[in-house]
Amino acid sequence: MATAAFSARVLISMGIALFLAFSFQLQSPMSSVTTVMIVANPAVGALVSKSIWRMIGTVIGAVISVALMAAFVQSPILYIMALSVTVGLACMAATFLRLFRAYAAVLTGYTIVIIAAPAFGDPDGVFLSALSRLSAVVVGIVTTAAVFMVTSPRRSDPLLDQISTMFRDTVRYVLSRHDTGGAAMTDAAFHAQRAGLLAGIGRLSDAVEYAATDNYDISVRHREIRAGLARLSGIVAAYHPHAVIASGPAHASASPQDHPPADGLIADLMRALLQTLEATPLAEGCAGACLRIAQTREALLERAENTPSPRQLLFLDDARDLLSRLEHALRDLAHRGGNDRSLRLRPFMEWPTALRNGARGALTTLLAGLTWYVLHWTAGPMMMLYVVAASSLLSTAPSASRASGLLAGGTALGVPAGLLCHLFVLPRIDGYPLLWLSLGLFLLPGIWLQFNPRLGIGAFGYSVFSTIMLQINNPIHYNDISLMNEWMAILMGCCMLVLSFRVILPPNHRLDGARLVASLSRSVQRLALGRASFAGQWIVWENLQLQKVARLAMRLSFCAPAPVANHYVDAALAAISLGRLVERLHRLSDAADTPAPERRQLEEALAAFRNLTRDPLATAHALRDICARIGAGQALTSLPPRQMEAVACMEQAERIIMDIPTFLDRNGPIQWSDDYPRAREFFAVAQSGGTAP
Repeated sequence: MATAAFSARVLISMGIALFLAFSFQLQSPMSSVTTVMIVANPAVGALVSKSIWRMIGTVIGAVISVALMAAFVQSPILYIMALSVTVGLACMAATFLRLFRAYAAVLTGYTIVIIAAPAFGDPDGVFLSALSRLSAVVVGIVTTAAVFMVTSPRRSDPLLDQISTMFRDTVRYVLSRHDTGGAAMTDAAFHAQRAGLLAGIGRLSDAVEYAATDNYDISVRHREIRAGLARLSGIVAAYHPHAVIASGPAHASASPQDHPPADGLIADLMRALLQTLEATPLAEGCAGACLRIAQTREALLERAENTPSPRQLLFLDDARDLLSRLEHALRDLAHRGGNDRSLRLRPFMEWPTALRNGARGALTTLLAGLTWYVLHWTAGPMMMLYVVAASSLLSTAPSASRASGLLAGGTALGVPAGLLCHLFVLPRIDGYPLLWLSLGLFLLPGIWLQFNPRLGIGAFGYSVFSTIMLQINNPIHYNDISLMNEWMAILMGCCMLVLSFRVILPPNHRLDGARLVASLSRSVQRLALGRASFAGQWIVWENLQLQKVARLAMRLSFCAPAPVANHYVDAALAAISLGRLVERLHRLSDAADTPAPERRQLEEALAAFRNLTRDPLATAHALRDICARIGAGQALTSLPPRQMEAVACMEQAERIIMDIPTFLDRNGPIQWSDDYPRAREFFAVAQSGGTAP
């Protein structure tokens, strides 16, 4: 039903935009239809955001197009080279930018060619071409926004309900890790549940940012909500085989005596939270829920003071920290926090991927431009138009090489569809209503499948580029030779696209994964040595590392078996937990009431991380020695609470490092070259105790 409603609104927007373009006698009326196909989105906030950034990109592209034409009007080769560099930079920017901000970069490169194409034969007309292009884009954007805003209710209630549901799902996830009476979960089910929750939180965070564009209730608190969702991601990610708190029922092999004694307290708290928040909104149930969390945290502290077991002390310390994070997340989501209104979560800049996408875009543009110049092909501008637009669009995809085949295939399907339209439909049209219905009939498959997880990028290519391949003007002049010429140019562009993205500059997913692993290890080291800058907001650092983990999981899914990928993801999440412990040690060291001897011990522990990426085991041994000196001759429970917390953090850090030394080591198995004799150890999965490779 939702897909049918979306398709109907797109068809209505397309019809109105094309009618207005014809009425205004624009030079390229189908550009308004292309704009509708690109900016249409079921979420009104996403549509508005997409439209704004598309307009910005169109204006920037128009300015650059006029400037390039003026600078190289007498030098075609220099023009093609300058255009290639510009497109490469646009592809890099599209890789870096998040969400629909990337469309500003996409449209910058795309607009340069679409404005310059009509002016290649008459450079003096480039300014009029730019104005015509801007007019068509404005018509498409305004029409689509008007139709969707009129036909779509804009209420914050459904989104707030989704946020409440996500919080309860996270609570259920925590409950499943501590419910000693529940059925044991297999490793595969555990990893699938965790990955599904993290992906759902990520999608919900994007939806909040979209809704903030046109919904006032969300816009005034979207930073707090995104901070709360980021905290939920951190809570979910905290459960991995290397965490003390997850050492209970996380594995099917766990025995009843392995369950820490405080599991029941945490499980009872999670059940109480579910019962409280199931029937009431987060804002109303926040006070009572936070009170219950605080009471449980105090109970855990009392148990810690009377627990002689070091392992149980570690568990209780980890559990209290987890409950503190859960309380902060609840306050942020219920708009009771106020501490994160200035929070700005930073996107992860993956430079190697951006540089590769930029090189691909520049190379594809250069190949198309030189082919056009050498062959004097009259359809060369159409080929360049396609390769520039497609290269920019692919740069926004998580895996551009895999998406290139789907996008090229979807575009190629537009050729037979255009042939059928021009042979059997357009010659029988004698009015605008029939034209509207005919276009809708041929574009409907692409519109319908545009948000399909597997076929979306191909359907998007079909719906967008089919509008370019249909030579519909006012009036329509039928020219079979011209049509076939342009269709051949499109097919040639599809071949160049796949050639550049999959053959000439193919991805190396293992190398990309190795860079992400090294980046995670260096980030923990820099955090310990005080070189990480996140303005004192821990959630910024944690969210940045979780973005790396998500990309690592995607890269490894392409080149490694599922067990190996899961082990490396577990180790990556353990590295984030290690960063959390480092941050707590920094907080204890920076406290004004920390005695000088204790501060020196904490500074020594943090300094031990200098060897983390070169010799992780040396760091672990140094932490163990510091703990031994602190607790020499006395029980841990006899230490002051602050010192007990410091020892617990150092012992947990030492335990994590001992579990994942080859992950933290900059010369670990994933870093080895494929031609190295022992490189296959990357695919070896340790079988003892769930240890990471």
